[in-house]
Amino acid sequence: MFDTLVPDSQRRSLTELDERLDLSVGDRQAKRSAFWTMLTLSAVIAVAGVVSDSTATVIGAMIVAPLSTPILGVGLGIAVGRGVLIARSVARILGGIVLVVVLGVVFAQVLANPGNVLSNSQVLGRTSPTLMDLTAAIATGLVGAIAVTRRDVGDVLPGVAIAISLVPPLAVVGVCLGSGAPTLALGAFVLFASNVVALIITATVVLVAAGYSREAAETVRTRWRRAYAVLAVALVVVAVPMVVNSMASLWARQISAQATQWLDGTPGAEVTGVDWHGTTVVVSVLGPAELPPLDELDAAVDAVLPWDPTLQVVHTVGANIERVDSE
Repeated sequence: MFDTLVPDSQRRSLTELDERLDLSVGDRQAKRSAFWTMLTLSAVIAVAGVVSDSTATVIGAMIVAPLSTPILGVGLGIAVGRGVLIARSVARILGGIVLVVVLGVVFAQVLANPGNVLSNSQVLGRTSPTLMDLTAAIATGLVGAIAVTRRDVGDVLPGVAIAISLVPPLAVVGVCLGSGAPTLALGAFVLFASNVVALIITATVVLVAAGYSREAAETVRTRWRRAYAVLAVALVVVAVPMVVNSMASLWARQISAQATQWLDGTPGAEVTGVDWHGTTVVVSVLGPAELPPLDELDAAVDAVLPWDPTLQVVHTVGANIERVDSE
């Protein structure tokens, strides 16, 4: 089956992979200069796109960013049992993280009103990752790993760069830290970490299955069991907050449905949002001064959640007014 995914006729040699993924092979100075130059520029583009809430600009940063090279290099190092390659690649990943985050913090400091940035779509879309984001990262990682091992599908790599989204979450981390929102920054970093872990795991699996470990040394599999264990633990660590976010999103939808049903007999009333503050559920309602008894909503929320939450209802007195143009 794997011969179909990576046929021998299109399979890159281990030497070719080293040339592509190891920045210390070949013209080292040129490779490193290109890596740091492109990463710096992609970080500036990503931060600018996040600050201006421009999806097109953020996509441009994804395509330019070269951060997937050392990440795939970690996968190659694990697959072929090359500790030096792993160490060098991890060092470049950590350096890239620091570079992008610092640029994000600096940009946030010079903004006139950073509070508005925290509510734009580029930030909100990257601060509450769910299991679907992890699923997408794993699938994208498989595509990227297969593309890097095959000579005939290299054209899909820009699409992989867009899908895996490495630099924009780091830009959000920096902007949020610079704007005094560490919780949002942590959520964005979880998204980045999940993408990194997924890419390393899938690259390792594909490269081992494609025979590169056997090509390098017969003892690789026993020497690097610890690395596989570390990857498994890392996957669990990033998956836990994603599971929590997924469940919180599901419960929020269910609570919103229950709250809408609770308001069913109140003309002009509507649920405008459901938020979490620890174990407290905050239901925002727009409607007339008189609402149904809160005990009914409290009982409905208790039936949805597996624990006894604290319920808060934020009631804004008013109604939506539909404009009717005169003919």
